[in-house]
Amino acid sequence: MAKLTYIKAITDGLDVVLGEDPKTLIFGEDVGKNGGVFRTTQGLQDKYGEDRVFDTPLAESGILGLSIGLAATGWRPIPEIQFMGFTFEAVDSLGGQMSRERFRFSGKRSMPITVRTPFGGGTHTAEMHADNLENYYVGTPGLRVVTPANPYDAKGMIISAVENNDPVLFMENLKLYRSMKDEIPEGKYTVPLDTAKVVREGTDITIVAYSAEVNESLKVADKLAKENISAEVIDLRSLSPIDTDTIFKSVEKTHKVVVVQEAQKMAGVGAQVTAEIAEHAIMNLDAPIGRVAAPDSVYPWAQVENDWIPNADDIEEKAREILNY
Repeated sequence: MAKLTYIKAITDGLDVVLGEDPKTLIFGEDVGKNGGVFRTTQGLQDKYGEDRVFDTPLAESGILGLSIGLAATGWRPIPEIQFMGFTFEAVDSLGGQMSRERFRFSGKRSMPITVRTPFGGGTHTAEMHADNLENYYVGTPGLRVVTPANPYDAKGMIISAVENNDPVLFMENLKLYRSMKDEIPEGKYTVPLDTAKVVREGTDITIVAYSAEVNESLKVADKLAKENISAEVIDLRSLSPIDTDTIFKSVEKTHKVVVVQEAQKMAGVGAQVTAEIAEHAIMNLDAPIGRVAAPDSVYPWAQVENDWIPNADDIEEKAREILNY
């Protein structure tokens, strides 16, 4: 097995699906010869040709409109929206079209589209480049929303996403692209799109997180362990649907829980997880549900984003509050 970064693991997964299925196509802004702005698709046009991996105009609505037409005629498009903030230009394609096709056609038509898009803070990007917009899309019936937190899951989940017959919004965290490595098996393997994963077992408190906040939560678990406090960390992986069974099982064991997200607090994934626990597992709790999230404000300028993004210190403070309740 090779040790690959998060971004190279995604490239490896895209190489697998392009090699296996001639109906797969990659397209978007600068994804061809340049290999994308972050080089996620680097080398794939040389290997598979300009008919399979190609550039498009700077028109997000056109990119996803093209995807819908291709999916309706038997292709498996893998479009890239260069930054998640740019999905605002294509909201109708995501929420008003591809996610509704199976319903409109009484189950007779699928939309096997995997929309890749980078997101997330900590890399000092310009406005509209780092926004966590999953809150806008997890409430869209018919659209899967997933975000791996490590290179192993990144490769396995991109393969699963492309092979799935539902439209998938595949969120890739910018901060993780080159900040971590995993041993990645060669060739094909898959990771389920609709299951959470216990990445660290514990008995005293559960921390539920996703994407880059999983790593921040693991830092907290390591620190608490030095005081003989055992924290269980769950990586959601899938934001829609949410694997509530894994969460409930953990809460039943630990009786205390903190829910973490990088996005703004209002109406987010964390709010849904909190509501599910309150509705179905509240009798297992010995303390209120703790929440850690960004302020309900516009994503700030790069100079102050590190003060805005929730970090390990914020998670630790909340975890200790719940532990001491």
